[in-house]
Amino acid sequence: MAQPSPPARYPVLIVEDDETIGRHLETGLHSNGYAPQWVRTGSSAVAEAARRPFAAVLLDLGLPDIDGIGVARTLRSRHADLLIIILTARSDDIDVVAGLDAGADDYLLKPFSLTVLLARLRAHLRRAHPVQDGSPAQFQLGDLTLDIAARRCHVRGGPDIDLRPKEFDLLAALARRQGEAISRETLMSEVWDENWFGPTKTLDVTMASLRRRLHDHGAAQPSTPRLPVITTLRGHGYRLEN
Repeated sequence: MAQPSPPARYPVLIVEDDETIGRHLETGLHSNGYAPQWVRTGSSAVAEAARRPFAAVLLDLGLPDIDGIGVARTLRSRHADLLIIILTARSDDIDVVAGLDAGADDYLLKPFSLTVLLARLRAHLRRAHPVQDGSPAQFQLGDLTLDIAARRCHVRGGPDIDLRPKEFDLLAALARRQGEAISRETLMSEVWDENWFGPTKTLDVTMASLRRRLHDHGAAQPSTPRLPVITTLRGHGYRLEN
């Protein structure tokens, strides 16, 4: 069965210094309907992202000039909605977690197949540009309003909470089933990829960051707002309690 093509030839920035991998990604993305641009250094990646908008960045960690984690941190600070997928041969948890903490949305360990990469990319971009499905466009969670259509999260009478794209998607997935126990596998499927397999540390890092942002925002307000609580269900997943 043919795979669905990405709409509107999404521009994708490839940041990879390995000639073979870079050429393979550039050719594969182009033949699958994307508009790839390939650079070989971190400084070039930062410059290109400032010059024109990209839907996604495929970022190698082992770059010759700037470490990929530093590049991810810079891109995230300047482009809040940019999808960043790390491509790395570093299998140690500390490296993967550092990349996700720096602002990446996902990661793939080398060697990986182009088929898996394309599936992840489609899933992320589909969630970033959703088709309306009849589900509520807004959720009221205590004093917090989550506006799905506008992708805004704010406390009544206060400023927006600055959530990264996957933090917002994760909170939205919990809000749609508030009060229910949601398994880790379900959250991975809905927020990342329905064909996800392997470790779920990306969920752990994103969940910890989401909790920290909600807590820090609440603590900074003059009067303590009533914010939703995300409860960990050991051996199963999470539950959002309003």
